[in-house]
Amino acid sequence: MTAVEPSRIRRLAAEAARLRGDPVLPPEATIVIPVNAQADLENVLDLIDELSRYDGRRRFELVLVINNYPEGQPPPELDAYARAGIRTVGVPDAWKEEEVVSFTARIPGAREAASPFLIHFDADVRIANPSPLLDWYVDQLERGAHAAYTPVGYYELRPLWSVRARIAAHHLARWVKRAVFRIPTIRGSNYAVERDLFLSLYDRGLLTDDLNVGPAVKANGGGIAYGGDRALQVLTSGRKFRGGWLKLARYLWYRTRYNIRVLPVRAPEAGKARNPFHEKQLR
Repeated sequence: MTAVEPSRIRRLAAEAARLRGDPVLPPEATIVIPVNAQADLENVLDLIDELSRYDGRRRFELVLVINNYPEGQPPPELDAYARAGIRTVGVPDAWKEEEVVSFTARIPGAREAASPFLIHFDADVRIANPSPLLDWYVDQLERGAHAAYTPVGYYELRPLWSVRARIAAHHLARWVKRAVFRIPTIRGSNYAVERDLFLSLYDRGLLTDDLNVGPAVKANGGGIAYGGDRALQVLTSGRKFRGGWLKLARYLWYRTRYNIRVLPVRAPEAGKARNPFHEKQLR
């Protein structure tokens, strides 16, 4: 765990205040960001810097869910972020059986939100155009959409053909699911959703992964908006893609089986089917 420089934390106060706007008025949306205390305490500062470039008229609160640290030993940044004016939630261990931990870490932040709309990002994403993106999300939810999402690309990719093939296969699969099978391809690094609906679906046992959100919202009669404009794109880190054709074949087989298991929306009374792929992501 790398300590964050105090000077950067002090700068958060002005940035968070600028994004929040008039503190007398309620926020119009809540940006929830899970922060892995072992890897993302620095990454999330870069994201906050980018979000602070927002120059629209909306008011946004930040909620950081700092997780994955020893019980009773919270990182000092948890308190430092709070002093900077950012709502923080400390969760030493966010893991729950049969749920993807990066998704489960969003739930405490959603429960703390002071607005009716949630915007979910990951701590390591990059947002080139925060103003049109954040405004678009609030506009869609205010107009009646129950969830919304935009394209996700990658940065930090290795210049290898196997990596390029993996990304091409990923984008093709998402297009086929969205355009041909009409399956919402919401993913954890970038989407918005109504707070009450999101928590209701989770409490009913219908959500175990961000991939469930789109199908669950749709199955319950909710409308979903997709913004395909490249100006609304969010980039997520591809640093873990190390390349190799054998790894690519294993990845494609794994993702196919994972989607088959995760995407169907099951009635909560049927119970959560055991999903071995969750364990692979969690542990």
